[in-house]
Amino acid sequence: MAEDNELLLTERDVAKLLRVSLAAVRKWRLQERGPKYLKIGSLVRYRRSDLDVWLTSLPTGGATDRNG
Repeated sequence: MAEDNELLLTERDVAKLLRVSLAAVRKWRLQERGPKYLKIGSLVRYRRSDLDVWLTSLPTGGATDRNG
């Protein structure tokens, strides 16, 4: 269960936090590519801590200083 002070996020909350569409969040869930989620009856909810873990696990990119 969620920690005492940890609110459960809706799909819309997650989409808003990540600045992506609701469809993207749903697609990630259906493809099992997104953060862990909870099913409460027909409801889908996310723990903020699970969202943070998922974000940390994503690959990063960009230029690196190969001369230094």
